[in-house]
Amino acid sequence: MLLADLTATEALAREVVARSRPGDLLVLTGPLGSGKTTLTQAIARQLGSTAVVTSPTYTLVHEYPTPHGTLVHVDAYRLSDAADVQRLGLEDYLERARLTVVEWGEGLLRAHPDALWLELGFHDDQGRAGSDVGELTGPGIGRTARWREPPGSTANGWPPSHEGHA
Repeated sequence: MLLADLTATEALAREVVARSRPGDLLVLTGPLGSGKTTLTQAIARQLGSTAVVTSPTYTLVHEYPTPHGTLVHVDAYRLSDAADVQRLGLEDYLERARLTVVEWGEGLLRAHPDALWLELGFHDDQGRAGSDVGELTGPGIGRTARWREPPGSTANGWPPSHEGHA
């Protein structure tokens, strides 16, 4: 799907909230600047948070209260592997959070085959996709999002739907 503007990002955030249930893990992958933190900000708003959501690049984890439970935001970019994320207390976060969002968390997908996974990227005005904005040319470069199925997932019809959960 194309994320042409913040309205499209908000719509995707609404979809994430509708599809997720308490305790779910959402893994966001994609190159620098593809909108991982922007999407997390929109998810926080959709969950009713009024907190200022920022990238946890240096603190690694931020927690945001929402009327539906805590939104946990992890940035795994500087971590060497999935074990480092686990050592941060991922399982504890999953048990108590409404949703745990991990940027750069692709290493977690094998251990969490039921995770929601969104791959973010770029596209140009010719419809070409790229994993790096430098691969594309022209004035119409925008962002994309694509639901992916984690390796080992047993879900029939990806992404899983948990409609009705806020």
